Amino acid sequence: MGVKNESNFDYQRAGVNLQQGDEASQILYTAAKQTWINRSGQLGEVVEIFEDFSGLRAIHIGGLPQGTYMNINFDGVGTKVEIAERVTKHDTTAYDLFAMVCDDAVARGAEPVIIGSILDVNSLGSSNQSRIDFINQLASGYVAAAREANVAIVNGEVAEVGARVQGYGPFNYNWGAGVVWFAQQKRMISGRGIKEGDTIVGLEEQGFRSNGLSLVREILHTTRGEGWHQEPYGNSTLGEIVLTPSRIYTRAAVEMTGGFNKEPKATVHGIAHITGGGIPGKLGRLLKPSSLGAHLDDLFEPCEMMKHCQEQGNVTDREAYRTWNMGQGMLLVTPKPEEIMHIAQNHGIQSKVVGEITEKPEIVIRSKGIHHEQDLVF
Repeated sequence: MGVKNESNFDYQRAGVNLQQGDEASQILYTAAKQTWINRSGQLGEVVEIFEDFSGLRAIHIGGLPQGTYMNINFDGVGTKVEIAERVTKHDTTAYDLFAMVCDDAVARGAEPVIIGSILDVNSLGSSNQSRIDFINQLASGYVAAAREANVAIVNGEVAEVGARVQGYGPFNYNWGAGVVWFAQQKRMISGRGIKEGDTIVGLEEQGFRSNGLSLVREILHTTRGEGWHQEPYGNSTLGEIVLTPSRIYTRAAVEMTGGFNKEPKATVHGIAHITGGGIPGKLGRLLKPSSLGAHLDDLFEPCEMMKHCQEQGNVTDREAYRTWNMGQGMLLVTPKPEEIMHIAQNHGIQSKVVGEITEKPEIVIRSKGIHHEQDLVF
């Protein structure tokens, strides 16, 4: 038999603040609206049918040519959110989110167009102890990352879910997104066009992107303690360096491939977005249709923090290359590397020839990890 309770229950007592929720939604709507200019005059131009943050937005796609494909990529920031929580800096999280979904799309020769996201937060706080400032930080990164990726944000959802989301510090959240992309069948990249002797160009990445952070956190927590993120490292702290935002390659890659309906400015036979699984996993998947291999003899150096984590955790070079990007966020296969590198330079991206395609179906990496293992064969 239940016990009668004389106290008054309401939604805020249950952990949901409707006023704060509306304010958070308004902030993200205002930020999203700033991104619509990114697609102005292009496929994906946003039409606002009802003008308010809960209103309907859409894009007109009538008259697309035969052979047009559309799909949606989904991904999230993953455990890198905990680093932002530790550092209490959330204005770069959107770079990690957009890099994961948009750079996956361009690896197929597609053009990312519009993004929607879902943000689950532990709590937005009360009127006396609001966490809306954290939403403002997320929103500022939202706008900047969308500009970098040349996409428009059309919708999103914010939900207070209480103990279903936990983490470090006062503001805990999970953030995921879906990007709608378009491609023409004849332009899509499958890897089947890769040929022996093709050149591999690497695009530099100076951080972890949003992958392998569970290993980073385990190493630094074990070797430096619970407050590892506050430990000084160079002119910064360990936490701030691990938080280095992902580089978004989307604009440069779309210029190279031509995206949906632009003139291609480079010859691209294959693109590998180096995320979870590292070079062996992602380049290996790209090479599978051609049954070819790769010899990578001059990769970019991994960032100093990767080397530090290798050293502190006694991580082998083999494991490091299977877990982290080790200095390159994207690899492009081409017979004309100068075209790729010219475009990368125009977008402020460091690039170089890192290897070539080989007949033997294996990936050989001349390691630049701390253990100086000469050649790693995968």
